[in-house]
Amino acid sequence: MGLNFSELLVILVIILILFGPGKLPEIGKAIGRGIREFKRAQREVTDDQDEDTHKP
Repeated sequence: MGLNFSELLVILVIILILFGPGKLPEIGKAIGRGIREFKRAQREVTDDQDEDTHKP
């Protein structure tokens, strides 16, 4: 269940209306940091599970 192009476009237009063009770079950076942090945490959990699986 992903987003198609028209749904993504509507979301972006709503964000533009709510925050204005001046805030978009800040919002983009914050979203990018959040995604990176989520991926890092997910990688750590996966690595921890792999270590626990391989312990005798």
